[in-house]
Formats: sequence, structure tokens, C-alpha cells
Amino acid sequence: MAVISLLDVRKDFPFFSQGLVYLDSAATSQKPKVVLDVMREFYEKNNANVHRGVYRLADMATQMYEAARKTVAEFIGAHPREIVFVRNATEAINLVAHSFGGSVVSKDDSILLTEMEHHSNIVPWQMLAKTKDAKLSFVPITESGQIELSAVRHGVSQKPKIFAFTHVSNVLGTINPAKEFIAEAHKCGVPVLLDASQSVPSMPVSVKDLDCDFLVFSGHKLLGPHIGVLYGKRELLERMEPFLCGGGMIKEVDFQSSTWNDVPWKFEAGTFDVPSAVGLASAIEYLNKVGMKNVMEHEQALARYAYDLLGKDPVVTLYGSDNRLNLVSFNVGDMHGHDVSTLLDQHGVCVRAGHHCAHPLMKRLGIPACVRVSFGVYSTKADVDKFMVALQKAKKVFGL
Repeated sequence: MAVISLLDVRKDFPFFSQGLVYLDSAATSQKPKVVLDVMREFYEKNNANVHRGVYRLADMATQMYEAARKTVAEFIGAHPREIVFVRNATEAINLVAHSFGGSVVSKDDSILLTEMEHHSNIVPWQMLAKTKDAKLSFVPITESGQIELSAVRHGVSQKPKIFAFTHVSNVLGTINPAKEFIAEAHKCGVPVLLDASQSVPSMPVSVKDLDCDFLVFSGHKLLGPHIGVLYGKRELLERMEPFLCGGGMIKEVDFQSSTWNDVPWKFEAGTFDVPSAVGLASAIEYLNKVGMKNVMEHEQALARYAYDLLGKDPVVTLYGSDNRLNLVSFNVGDMHGHDVSTLLDQHGVCVRAGHHCAHPLMKRLGIPACVRVSFGVYSTKADVDKFMVALQKAKKVFGL
């Protein structure tokens, strides 16, 4: 926390000039001025379509686009040719489910997930299972909201065609020991997709160290714009068929057939979102200056502080364990989460409430919804204190 406090990053985010307490960074992050500026500058000075024109401006735009790919690759320890730009993490998972899953999953095969997955890492696999007449299996969570290695070992021993799981739960904040889970899967010859939407923005992540086969995340949670990233091992991407087809992803087209472009461009159909790629690279450069280890320590410290304060309130129910990254989920007495969120909003405190796109996990926890506070690099201890004051006022409305 001291390192980030010394850097005083909050001043770099224009959003906070309006005085709001923003505690919903797990849903989407605020953007530093440098990201907003680089995107505006692209539109003002460098706006051209990439990989098409041969004039100087188009060439410059192409260089910027591919430089952004390199920046993303270096950030997660990948090769640039293993990075595919998509709209968001959801599209990345759909791409893998369709192009990889569709080629390896057959009738009566199994697809392995966990009970803590976001809908985006459930529904695409449901659709694949329905199409292929396959089945879904789920690794259970413990009462404290964690996944035991023995449960993963049992799940992968059943030889599913793919194991897809979240690195960090968007509800519980649980940090799964992904490297160990992946190693167990690979012992059984099971490929792994890692949903890193919550981890990549808040902690150091290396695909080389993890040895995952696929990894996905979204730029909008990473201080960047709305763009997504798919990492895939080169040999797997080479084998996969395109998910979307059209301009940009082809080498040659005739009236009856087409040949595909090289990896990764065969997965990037249509006009590229160059400004968002450039903006994402700028966000990564910003985070690199802060240091991802510092980001993780800062956000975890705030989550522990909030968890400890909430834990002292006898009418608050907390979910998950101490093994958390940057968020805390809870309920207050018999108040519905939406009521809590609405009352906090009246005091300028922004929190998330509802099922958090995790209906199955809500059912597993035995609740219809909960409230979540989540932190970013720009969050402060004062934010938590203001949230706690507002929460006490909200409780009084319900006589708690």
C-alpha cells in the first residue's frame, strides 16, 4: 500500500473528480487519463484501417495495433502470435468452446467446470454440450468457498475433454491455485481454459508459469477500454478453425472456397478495434509502472480491512474465506442486496448487488443475491471507511 500511496495514482483518474466512492472494480475499472488521451490521440492523428492500406497512415496504425499485441503478450508471458484480440472475455470463451471444443467433444463426452464459475464460463459449454450431446461435470466448492485439489484430481481423472475454471471467483474472491489444478489436468491429458478476468487486472499472471492451454481476460477490468484477449498455445490455435469469418481473416477467397490467414489473424474477422487495442496497451504500461505485485498487495490489504470491519458486525454474513484477492461479498440481516446497494448509492457509494452473473453459485450458497465491494489500484482506506459509515446509515432504515 505504501508504494501505491507514494505514487498517488488516484489523481491520474478523472472519474474521481466527482467525489464518488467507487467500490465496483471487479465489474469494470475506471480509466487513467493516459489511456483516455492515447485513444483520443489515435482518433485525432492516426485513425486508419489496419492490415489493408499501404499508405503511411495505415502503416502507422498497423504498427500501433501490432505493438499493442506485443505489449499484451509480454504482460502475461506469451508470444505475440499467441494473442487474439476479441470483444471481451465472453467472446474469447465462446471462441474456444466453438473452435476447439467443437472439434474435440463428441457424444457422451464430459466437459469439466467448477461450481464458482461466472455465467460466461458456463453457458458456452452448455451450448456445446447440447450440440454434441455431451455432459457437464462440476468440481464442488467447500463450505468456505474454496476448491480442494483432491476434488480437481478426481474430476480430471474422469478424462473430460476440457477443464475450464476461474482463476479468481468474481463472487467469493477466492484465488484458486491454478498452477496446481492445471498440472493435475495435464497429468490426465486434459487441456485447460483459465478464466483470468478477475486475476490479470490485479495480480501477476504468467501463462508460461501456469502452463494453461487457453487464458482469457477483458481490458475493461484492466484500466483499459472494452476489448478482450484470448491467449492460446500456438499449436492449438493452428489446429482450430475460425469462429467468425469475413474480411481480414482470410488469405484468399474464390467463389467456392477460402483459405485462412495465419494465427492469430485468422481469428480476427472484420474491421479491427485499433483504438481499444492501443488503449489496452497504455493501461498495461501504466500498471507496469506501478508494479503488479504492488497492485495485488494494495488491493488485498483493502479487502482484508473491509472483511475485518464487516466481520465485527453481528448482522452481516460474509461469504468466502481469507484466501481472497480484492473483493468481499456479504449480506446484511434480511435486507435484499438491491436495497443495500440503493441506500448506499444515496450516500455516493457505488457497490454491486445481485447474483453477479453466477446463478449456480448463488444456489450453492443458498442465497438469492449478495452485496459485493471490490477494489482497484485507485481505491483507498478512506473509501472503505466511507462505505462503512454509509452502511450503518442503511441499516438504520431497516431498523438493524
